[in-house]
Amino acid sequence: MPFTEHIRELRDRMIKSLIAILIGSVVGFYFYEPLMRLLTDPVCDLRNVGKISGADCAGGVLVLEGVLGPFTLSIKVALFAGLVLASPVWLYQVWAFLSPGLHRHEKRYALSFVSTGVPLFLVGAVFGYLILPKALDTLLGFTPESVRNQLNLEQYIDFVLRLVLVFGLSFELPLLLVLFNFMGVLTGQRMLGWWRWMVLGIFVFAAVATPTGDPITMSAMALPMTVFYFLAVGVSCLNDKRRRGADPDANLSPDEASVIDTRPSSLDDVP
Repeated sequence: MPFTEHIRELRDRMIKSLIAILIGSVVGFYFYEPLMRLLTDPVCDLRNVGKISGADCAGGVLVLEGVLGPFTLSIKVALFAGLVLASPVWLYQVWAFLSPGLHRHEKRYALSFVSTGVPLFLVGAVFGYLILPKALDTLLGFTPESVRNQLNLEQYIDFVLRLVLVFGLSFELPLLLVLFNFMGVLTGQRMLGWWRWMVLGIFVFAAVATPTGDPITMSAMALPMTVFYFLAVGVSCLNDKRRRGADPDANLSPDEASVIDTRPSSLDDVP
C-alpha cells in the first residue's frame, strides 16, 4: 500500500474512533451529575480534609470560578466518559490499522485483542481511581496547620482524569508488546534480553506520567506494568515456539551457507 493510502486509512479509522467517542460523550453528558459525584467522593474520605475546609467535607471543599467554568467542566467530563465507553471501538481501529502486518491466520485474533485490551484499560482506570484518595491524602498533607485549602474544582477534575487515564493507558503496554511480537517486529527472546532497561524505563515513565510524583503512586503504576511486561514476554516466547514448530526452516541461520552438491553429473541429466 502506498504511503498516501496508509495516511488515508489512518484518517478514516481516526474519524470512526472520534464518532464513537462523540456518541459516548453524549451518554456521559446525560449522566454528568452521577459522574461528578463519583469523581468528587474521594475528597470527602481524606484524613486531611480538616486542612481543606474545616471538619465538614460538605462545607466548601471544592470551589468553581467563572461563568463558563461549569459548562467547560461538563464537556471535559463527558469527553472522558466517551473515551472510556468507546474504548472497544478505538482499540479495534488500532488493531485493524496494524493487522496488515500479520499473517492471514493471525488476523483472527482481533476479537482476542479487543476483548483483552478493553478489560486492561478499565482495570487500569479503576486502579488509578482506587489509589486516588491515597495520592490526595499524601499531597494535601503538606498543607500548613495554619492554612485552610480550598480546591479548585476544574483543577481537581483535571488531576483525577489525568491520573485515571494514565493508569488505563499504561496497562495496555503488554498488549502492544504481544501485538508487535505477532507482527514479527519483536521476539520474546529479545524482549527478555531488554528486561533491565524496560523495568528502568517503566519506573521512569511512571514517575513522569503520574500527576502526583510521589513514590507510592509511582510504584502503584510501575509494579503492575512490570508484571504485565513479563507476562507479555512469556506469551511472546510461547508464540515464537509455536511459529518455530510450524516452520521447518525456522532453525536455519540466514548466515549459514547451503550445502552444495559438487558431484559431477552426466550431460544427459541436464534438462
